[in-house]
Amino acid sequence: MEPTSLPLPPLSCAGEVITFYSYKGGTGRTMALSNIAVLLARQQNATTPVLMIDWDLEAPGLHHYFEHPQDHKPGVLEFFEACHEQVQRLRHGAAAPDDEALAHEVLAAVNWEQYVSRVDEASQLYLMRAGRLDDTFPERLAAMEWETLFHSCPALFRCFAERMSRHFRYVLVDSRTGRTDVAGICTTLLPRKLVLVFTPNRQSLDGVQALVQRATTYRRSHEDEQRPLMVYPLPSRMEMDDSAQRAQWRRGDPSQQIAGYQSGFEEVLRDSYGMQQMSLESYFDEVQLQQTRALAYGEQVAVRQDHGEGDRFSLTRTFESLLAWLAPGYFPWQSLGEIRLQTAISEARRALEEGGAVARAVSAPLARDLNALGELYRREGRWRQALASFEESLSLRQRGLGEDHPDTLLSKANLAHALRKQGRLDEALFLDECIVDARQRMLGEVHVDTLDARASLAATLAQLGRIAEALALQDGVLDTYLRLLGPDHLLSLSARAAHAGMLLQRGEIELARGAQEQVLAARKRLLGAEHAETLRAKTALACTLLQMQELGSARNLLDAVLKANLRRLGPEHADTRDAREQLIDVQLQLGVPADEAPLVPELHQDASMDDYGDALLRPAHRHGAPANSRWSRKPDDLLALDGHLSGSRNTPR
Repeated sequence: MEPTSLPLPPLSCAGEVITFYSYKGGTGRTMALSNIAVLLARQQNATTPVLMIDWDLEAPGLHHYFEHPQDHKPGVLEFFEACHEQVQRLRHGAAAPDDEALAHEVLAAVNWEQYVSRVDEASQLYLMRAGRLDDTFPERLAAMEWETLFHSCPALFRCFAERMSRHFRYVLVDSRTGRTDVAGICTTLLPRKLVLVFTPNRQSLDGVQALVQRATTYRRSHEDEQRPLMVYPLPSRMEMDDSAQRAQWRRGDPSQQIAGYQSGFEEVLRDSYGMQQMSLESYFDEVQLQQTRALAYGEQVAVRQDHGEGDRFSLTRTFESLLAWLAPGYFPWQSLGEIRLQTAISEARRALEEGGAVARAVSAPLARDLNALGELYRREGRWRQALASFEESLSLRQRGLGEDHPDTLLSKANLAHALRKQGRLDEALFLDECIVDARQRMLGEVHVDTLDARASLAATLAQLGRIAEALALQDGVLDTYLRLLGPDHLLSLSARAAHAGMLLQRGEIELARGAQEQVLAARKRLLGAEHAETLRAKTALACTLLQMQELGSARNLLDAVLKANLRRLGPEHADTRDAREQLIDVQLQLGVPADEAPLVPELHQDASMDDYGDALLRPAHRHGAPANSRWSRKPDDLLALDGHLSGSRNTPR
C-alpha cells in the first residue's frame, strides 16, 4: 500500500499519551475517550491535533463513534506486524544496533501515516483503528506475540509513544481490559497519564487499583522507564437519582462491607507516590460520570449532540470537569479552588511579561489571587507554598499600592504568620512590628485591626522566648476586647485562649487551665460542641491536662475531637490525622499497647512535594507515633492552636 501523507508537521513541543483503561468491560471507557478526544480537538480554535488509538484489539469499537467506514484500513495490528518484521530483519543483520537505536530505525522504516485516518473535517481529530477487520483479523491477532516483540526490542513501545507525541498534542489510547500483555503495554509502557474508568463494584475497583500499583512499581523499578505517571480515576455509570447509593459507594458502608472508592484511591495513590497525606474530595465532587441513555445505547459522542453546555447535569459538563485536571496536568489531589487560582495566576503572569497597560491592569488581581492561594495553602497546612504565595503577593502590593495600604498590610500579616509557622521568627517579628506601627498610626490604638496586629506580635514574641513582653502585650489586647466587646465575644475568647497559652509557657499551669476551661465552655455554648474553634479549645485543654498528668481527662477530650473530625472532615483530612496521632500518644502513655493503637504516618512537610514536580516519588514509609511525640514540644508551640484570629476575620483581598 502506498503511504498516505498527512498534513501534520512536528509540534514545537512534545505532546503526551493518555491511556484509558478499565479492568472490566461495560464501563463506558471507549465512550469517555471519544468525548474527551472531541473536546481536546476543539481547543485553540480547533487547531489541536489529537490522535485516538484503538488498542482494544479483541473487541475493537472506537471507529463506531465516528462516521468513517474504512473496514479495510490498516491499523494497530498491521503497524506492529510490520514493526515485528523490521525487528527480525535488523536483529539478524551484520551489525545489529543497540535497543534504542533499533527502535528508532524500525519506526522510521514503518511509516505510521498510512495507518492513521482523519475522522473530523472540522478539527484535527485522527484515528488509528484496531486493524483491517477482514476474515483474517482473528487469526492474525492470535498469531501476534506481543511479549516476544517487547523482548526483541524493549524500547519499541516507548519510542512509538514519543514519536506519535511529536506530531499530536494528545494521543489517546483505548486499552484492552483485564490483565493482558496488551493492557500492560498500554498502561505501563506508553502513557504519561492514565485514566482509570470503573463502575462502583468491588471487582472493578480492585482491578484498577491493582493496576495502579503495578504500573507505578514498574516505572520506579526499571532504569529506562523513570518517567512520571499521573493517574485520574473516573467513576462511571453513577446513578444520579440515588444519592444514598452514590454516597455509599464513594464513602463506604461497613455494614454492607463496602470500603468506599474515594478512600481506596487515596490509599493506593498515597502509597504509590510516597505521599504522607492526600485528599481526593474536591476531585470526586466534580468528576463522576453519570448513567445516561448515551451510555446505555449505541455509540454516540454526547459532546457533539449536547448543545446545552451550561447544563450542569449534562455529560459535556462532566467531561469538561475531568479535563480541568487532565488537560493542564493538575494532580487529582489538587482542589478545584487551587486549580482555578493557579489558572488565573498563570494568565496574569503572562500578561505581566507582555508589559504595557495590560500588565498594569492585572497587577492588583494577581496580588489578590496570590494572597487567596496562600490562604488556601495555609488551610491545607502546606506552609512552604503558602509562604511563596504571600511573598509574591506582598511584593506586588508594595510596588503598586505602597507600604501602608490596607491590602499591603494584610499581605504582610499573612506572610508574618507563615514565617512564624516556618520558624523564621526574626523575619516575622520585623513584619509584625511594622504592621503594629502602621495600624496604630492610621487606625488608632483600639481599632480591631490594631488589636489583631498586637496579638500577632505577642505570639511571635512568645515563640522567641520573650514571654514577659508577650504577656504584657496580650494582656492589653485582652483587656481592650473585654472592655469594648464583653467576655463572650468570639474575639475576646480568642484573645483569652492565646493568653492562656502564654501563661502555660511561663509555667502558670493552673491559671492556664482555668482560662482554657472558660474558653471551652463559652465556645461550646455559642458555637456548638463540634465547631472547629470548640475542637481547638478542647485540644489546647487536653495538652494542659496531659502536662498535669490527668491522662484520662486528656484522652476523653481528644477522643471527642477525633470523633468530631471523622464526622465533619473524614478520615484523611489533616486535622483528623493529627487528632488521631495525638490520641495515640496519650493511649501509649496510659499503657495501651502500640499494636492496639491505629498507627498513622507522621505528618510533616515534605520538600519533594513543593510543586508536585515528580509524580513518582519514593514509596511511603509509615512511622509509629512514639510516646510524647505530639506533646513534647515547647509550650509556646501551643499558641498556634488559637492563632487564627486574623485568619477568621479577614477575607482574602
